[in-house]
Formats: sequence, C-alpha cells, structure tokens
Amino acid sequence: MTTNDNTVIRNRCIALAGIFQAVRLVQQTSRAEKRDAAATTACIQSLFVTDPKSVSDIYGTMADLQVGLQILRQQLSSSIARRDLELTGYVITLMHLQRKLSRRDDLVKTISERIDGLKQDAASAASEELELITGLAELYKETVSTLTPRIMVKGDENVLGNSSSQNMIRTLLLAGIRATVLWSQCGGSRIKLIFQRKAMLEECSRMLRAGIHIV
Repeated sequence: MTTNDNTVIRNRCIALAGIFQAVRLVQQTSRAEKRDAAATTACIQSLFVTDPKSVSDIYGTMADLQVGLQILRQQLSSSIARRDLELTGYVITLMHLQRKLSRRDDLVKTISERIDGLKQDAASAASEELELITGLAELYKETVSTLTPRIMVKGDENVLGNSSSQNMIRTLLLAGIRATVLWSQCGGSRIKLIFQRKAMLEECSRMLRAGIHIV
C-alpha cells in the first residue's frame, strides 16, 4: 500500500470514528451514562471546523477521538453477533440522512449559514454552554429532522423526556451528520468499507497505539 493509500485509509478511519463517537455519546446521553468530556467537546467543535487544511484538523488529537476509534475498532474486529447493533443502526441511518440532505440545497444553505452565525459563540463560550447547545439542537430540528427516516433514539424515558438531554442528543446527531459528510468527502462507502475493513482495522489500531496526536 502506498503512502497516498495510507492517507486515504487514515482519513476514512478518522471520519468513521467521528460518526461512531457521536452516536456513542448519543447512546450514553440517552441512558444517563457519563459522557467523555473531551470526546463531547471534539464532536461539538467539529461542527465549526468548516475549512480544515486536512482531515485530522477537524478532531485534532487522538485523545479527543479515542472513544470513536475504540468503538470503530470493536465494530470492525467483532463478529456480527458481537457488534453493537444499536450503534450500527444509528450510523446507517445517519449516512442515509446525509445522502438525502446533500440533495437539499436549501437545508445545506441553512445549516451553513447558521453554523457561521454560531461560530463566535462557540469560540467565546464553553462547548457545552446551554445557549450554544440549544442553538445547534434547534438547527438539527429545523433541518435534518425534517427528513426521513427520523432517528429513533432508545434509552431511559425520563432522560429522553428532558429538554436538556434532547438538545444534547440533537447536537450530537448534528455532529454525526458532519462526520458523515466528511466520510463522503473522503470517498467512503459501504462497499469500500467491506473491502477495506482489514486495512481500516489495522490503521485504527495503529492510531490508538500512536499516542496523543493523529499524524
């Protein structure tokens, strides 16, 4: 495999790990489980990295993407029976929604403009600032949620009925959509995932061993 091929595989791993990280955080939120703070911040901040010089600029450090890389490695290395099918279902639905979204120029424009408007808030406030999360959640509700199929999140009914949890879940799903856009931009597809599964598993494991920075 050439250096260029390695870069392609690495970029696809980063994108797919970004998707799995977002849906894992959705799962944890819906179950009232503790979320990884760095992973949550990385997902939310990825929404505002709209002109990166490279794919790795979107998430930055391995520590920030560790949750996603670990889930990705688990999903790639396990037999179908041992994979987390709930997470797989979320990812498949996000990819389907992203393809539909890409054909709706009006919704894409709305998302782009609103993200630009929220960038200043994101830079000056904590990533989990209530106002910022509310704004991102409303953006998801007004755009992605108008498409079908809608993602049906499973979890604790008390949590899912809480407005703060709903806003966080919608924000994380928007981050998941952002990662699926990246996956598409990197040439990712279900067919390529099937044929490149071994190479992606090896690259994912290498990144997890690499230490702090994704290089």
